[in-house]
Amino acid sequence: MRSRNLLTGMMLGAGSVAGTLLFRRRLARRRERVDVYFGDGSMISLAKPDEAEPLLRRARQILELAG
Repeated sequence: MRSRNLLTGMMLGAGSVAGTLLFRRRLARRRERVDVYFGDGSMISLAKPDEAEPLLRRARQILELAG
């Protein structure tokens, strides 16, 4: 009986972790962000609207012209 309870607990835990990961991925996709790559190989990701808005506006214009 203990092994069955342990197995049930492990399955519930695994399902909870999987659900959390899917939920976080879904939230991350909704936000627009700008990834800025520098010549030395470093990168910074701007996700806050006040930081990224000027770059996002410019990126949208470029994509419209390219499309």
